[in-house]
Amino acid sequence: MGLRRRGRNRVARCWLPTMPVTTAACGASVMMLLVVLFHCLLSPPLEEEEHSFLHRARIQGRSHLLLKPTEHPKNVVAADTEEFHVPSGGVNPRTDLWSSNLSKQFYGCSNASKQFFRVGAVAEPNRYLMIATSGGLNQQRTGIIDAVVAARILNATLVIPELDEQSFWKDASNFSEIFDTDWFISSLKYDLMIVKEVPKKGGKIVGAPYKMRVPRKCTPKCYQSRVLPALMKKHVVQLTKYDYRLSNNLEPDLQKLRCRVNYHALKFTDQIRQMGNMLVQRMRSKSSRFIALHLRFEPDMLAFSGCYYGGGEKERTELGAIRKRWKTLHVNDPDKERRHGKCPLTPEEVALMLRALGFGDDVHLYVASGEIYGGEATLAALKAFFPNIHSKETLLSRDELAPFEPFSSRMAALDFIVCDESDVFVSNNNGNMARMLAGRRRYFGHKRTIRPNAKKLSSLFPNRTSMTWDAFQSKVRAIQKGFMGEPGEVKAGRGEFHENPVACICHKNKKPSKSARDFQENDDGLDWRDLDYGEIEPLGRSRSEGSGLDGDNLLARSDEAESDEFDFGW
Repeated sequence: MGLRRRGRNRVARCWLPTMPVTTAACGASVMMLLVVLFHCLLSPPLEEEEHSFLHRARIQGRSHLLLKPTEHPKNVVAADTEEFHVPSGGVNPRTDLWSSNLSKQFYGCSNASKQFFRVGAVAEPNRYLMIATSGGLNQQRTGIIDAVVAARILNATLVIPELDEQSFWKDASNFSEIFDTDWFISSLKYDLMIVKEVPKKGGKIVGAPYKMRVPRKCTPKCYQSRVLPALMKKHVVQLTKYDYRLSNNLEPDLQKLRCRVNYHALKFTDQIRQMGNMLVQRMRSKSSRFIALHLRFEPDMLAFSGCYYGGGEKERTELGAIRKRWKTLHVNDPDKERRHGKCPLTPEEVALMLRALGFGDDVHLYVASGEIYGGEATLAALKAFFPNIHSKETLLSRDELAPFEPFSSRMAALDFIVCDESDVFVSNNNGNMARMLAGRRRYFGHKRTIRPNAKKLSSLFPNRTSMTWDAFQSKVRAIQKGFMGEPGEVKAGRGEFHENPVACICHKNKKPSKSARDFQENDDGLDWRDLDYGEIEPLGRSRSEGSGLDGDNLLARSDEAESDEFDFGW
């Protein structure tokens, strides 16, 4: 107690006038404190240059594109900062940047085995299968491919497919206006009987088609139990909204049939192929090598994804209005969608990824796309990195493009040809066209195909200004391993078959595998990335799938499940 008392008195004495020495020391301390405070108050603000740098860093830290310069601060390209300086040329270019060193070891192989009987041994008379496809060009393409296989499973004759004419773009093109019908029929003559229309007897059609719908990812057993009874009874059956209605998991010979249809039988008309080849030639005249970029930045894509791109209330209003067309969509958390890699990269992010991989500003880009949301303002960031940007609209004259412009599927077909012939194809998330092209490019020599690893890149882009360019480049290249279209980067049996047709790709030094493990394992539901340009149809599992309903009940349930769906355009 005594020690504690003395301590308190010692502190108190500091303020007593009877202790002049201690008082002087305390007074000096107070004066010093006042001087420090005075200088703090009078200190000048941060230098304007330093403040401007911090402001730029904050702007550049955003991963979203500022769409309208008139409404938002001008989109600042990351090359403006001192710490994060983006080089104009390809720094440390990879020796295998434009092609894979392993590609020559693989080749496409889709011939039928000896166990796959020719059509004459299996076809049944008076069985005609019709389909009505759904969606845009590449979504319809999946339906056509699967319809051939479904007809083979049912030992039926396939009637030339009916294309979707009720899309948003109101494309009235029929099968023969997009694909070479005679070639299609003749190239599959050993696999399937195909006719242009249901034959007539005594001037009358064999029978009016009985319309029904099968669930998505329907297995061969599913077709035999649900469709075959109706086919045997009605003789003519039409499967409606036919897209993704066949299982990903099929035996090797049926998978090879898929490849024969996709890579050999489905050939565009002469008119489309000639114009597509002209586009390729004009790209080659500008550069011996070029990149084709499927940007996927159309308004409907952005709306359906539920992502946000920094366009403020105007963007939310415009995309929100488009989103209302889907009555079954839930409200998404935009940040969560981006973290999960479900948002397309912005044009600036695509440009940063390509530059980090080693592509310089002298590279020529062909941009395949429908209407770009935000127009030229959106493309400004991409052009800042790659000024040599082209499209079918810039490469062709108005007169040359005029016969194709009214038809979205024919316009998409032109883009398809250029992307297929490009030295490098870059997709921006994995939709129908990207998957079709990825599989095709694997089949025909593993041409370089780059798909952004959006899930990991989405966390890197916002933090890019906190590191040097060399560090950023190193991280991008590490993240993109396994997403560059290298042989074997996708394990056998993984992913959609159209993207990874493993049963149809052979190694020159190995015998083709017939293992059941080569079957595709992914029969999951689909998401917005399965839409083509402009398609408004949320693709997912049918509610009736796996329900065990009989054919008639299945039809009623399927119509109810998808009555609210819409689809349009590419």
